[in-house]
Amino acid sequence: MSKTEKDPLDPRGLIFESYAIDGITAPECRSIFLDWALGLAADMDESETVNALLARYSEQHSDHPMTKVLQEALRPAAQPRRRGGRAGRRSDTSARAIAAERDN
Repeated sequence: MSKTEKDPLDPRGLIFESYAIDGITAPECRSIFLDWALGLAADMDESETVNALLARYSEQHSDHPMTKVLQEALRPAAQPRRRGGRAGRRSDTSARAIAAERDN
């Protein structure tokens, strides 16, 4: 792909450039990935796009931090845990309701 052609998977070339940066770190790759993800077209499926990028780069760059970031992006997100303490057990946690109960 020439410099003038836009890659539909990486239109701004962020992922491509991350692989070209010597000594890039995992936090830098996560920042680049977030920028890439925020710029992804709304009609593109994120998982399919990440899989396609992994297919393109992972064989030649298996130890690169961006490869690890792309692999992490495919893992399911952790389930949110409920808040602990009193606020997590009450459905009505407004300050007024808590104060009224305390005054009783």
